[in-house]
Amino acid sequence: MPISWFPGHMHKTGKELRKIMSATHALIEVRDARIPSASANPLLDVLAEDRPVVIILNKSDLADPELTRDWERYFSALPRRACISSGPDKQSINEIILGQLDRLLPEEFTGKQARKQCLIFGVPNVGKSTLLNAMAGRKIARTGNEPAVTRSLQRIRLNDRWTLVDSPGMMQPRLDDQQAALLLALTGTIRQTAIDVEEIGWLGAEFLLAHHPKSLCKRYNMREAPNSAEELLEIIAHSVGGLSKKGGVNWTRAAESLLNDFRSGKLGPMTLEQVPR
Repeated sequence: MPISWFPGHMHKTGKELRKIMSATHALIEVRDARIPSASANPLLDVLAEDRPVVIILNKSDLADPELTRDWERYFSALPRRACISSGPDKQSINEIILGQLDRLLPEEFTGKQARKQCLIFGVPNVGKSTLLNAMAGRKIARTGNEPAVTRSLQRIRLNDRWTLVDSPGMMQPRLDDQQAALLLALTGTIRQTAIDVEEIGWLGAEFLLAHHPKSLCKRYNMREAPNSAEELLEIIAHSVGGLSKKGGVNWTRAAESLLNDFRSGKLGPMTLEQVPR
C-alpha cells in the first residue's frame, strides 16, 4: 500500500504561500529531530529561493542527542542556512531564532527601522504551533498530537521589527520516497485515519528491529531481539493484553502500542536517519 496524504486545504495553502513570498524576507522551517531529512518539504526550497532559512530540529528530547548535533552541523554548513535544536524547554527561543535570522539577512535588511516578514513552515505534527506560541509569548495557535490542527495562514506581530506568518502543515502532493513516507507515518505526521495502522506498525517493527533492536529489548524486557516483525508484535500483544479469549493476536492493538511507544519516547531517544557522508 503506497503511503500518501494530502488534504485539500494544503493545495490551497500552497498557492497562498507563493503569493506572499514577494513580501517575505526569511523563513523558519520546523522539522522533527528524529527524522531531519524525511520531515523536510521540497516546496520550501522553491519558496525560499535565495532567502535565509533557520531550520529548527524540534522534539529534540525524543532524538539521539549526538546525532542531533551532527545534523545541526550538517544543515548549518549549507548556504544561507542555520540550524538549532529545540525540546520542551523553549525559554528564549524567540531571541535565538530571530538572532539567527538577523545574522543571515543581507545588510540592506538589518537596519533597526526596517520591518521584516518571516514565514514559519513545516510538515504536519512537527510541533510548529507549540514553537510559535513560545516565540509569541502567548497562546495564539492551537496545538495537538494530531496533524493538520492549523488550517489557514495567520500573521503574528512578534516585535517592532518582525511579523511572522504561520502556515498550516504542508505535505508533498506525492510521496515518491516510500522510505521517507514510512518515517513520516511512524512519527505521526500522516493522520492515523489516512493509513493502515496495522501495516504501518508491521513496517515499523521491521525497521526498528533492523536499526534499533537494543531499544526494543529494553522496552519489552526481551533478552534478545526476535527474528521477525510478527514475533515482535506477538510479544507486544502479550504485554498489553492484546489477545482474544481464544489466544489470537489483536494485530491492530499491538501495532498501535508499538507506534505509541515510539512517538511518546518510551523506546528511548531515537533518531531514524543518519547524516549524509
